[in-house]
Amino acid sequence: MTKNPPGSALKKIPQRYAPFLMPLILSIFMSAIVSAVATAASVGLGPDFIMRWPGAWGASWIVAFPSLLLLLPVVRRIVAWMVAS
Repeated sequence: MTKNPPGSALKKIPQRYAPFLMPLILSIFMSAIVSAVATAASVGLGPDFIMRWPGAWGASWIVAFPSLLLLLPVVRRIVAWMVAS
């Protein structure tokens, strides 16, 4: 088990959760970026953007997270096939 540095109050998550944590964090960032771009292109960067983006982000994330859970193993195999070992 990994120990935290002295003075660190944050407990680390066990390694066995990494296959779920990586897609979770990636889906949060990617859905936020893509939904922000799509919302800005659709309604502009005015007050409408502020009102619509959170809903677009939530809808995007609901699709992005399970998609990443399913697709990451496939993408890893494709990349392994494409690159020299």
